[in-house]
Amino acid sequence: MLEVTQCFFRIRALGQAAGLITNWGGGAFGFIRSLALLGPLTVPQIAQMRPTSRQRMQRLADELAAEGLVEFIDNPKHRRSKLVRLTPKGEAEYRELNTQFLSLSSTVGVALSEADIRNTIEVVRHLSDDVKGRSARLP
Repeated sequence: MLEVTQCFFRIRALGQAAGLITNWGGGAFGFIRSLALLGPLTVPQIAQMRPTSRQRMQRLADELAAEGLVEFIDNPKHRRSKLVRLTPKGEAEYRELNTQFLSLSSTVGVALSEADIRNTIEVVRHLSDDVKGRSARLP
């Protein structure tokens, strides 16, 4: 777990240097990526997809809305829970960040074989699932 943590912080630093982690923090790219891939979602739906609170996702949604990247629209399924969707500016920002992400990620781990990368992904997923399960059982 220490190696994974150390790797995470190094990846985060690389992401900051590349502009993928913005002044809103690392969650902004993931937030707008979810909207780009899945379409409009409620803040609680976005929070359920991540190991974070609804309140943190609401603050992030508000910050992104203030930047003009997302907007709140009526939700036909729920009167009080608005949907969050990307604005045209948000869609353009996502495309730019995703291009940077793909460019950067294509250069990381080039010394590893495809089998090594697939095995690493599987091991990290198992570790993540185990930690998630343990976290769910905590009081």
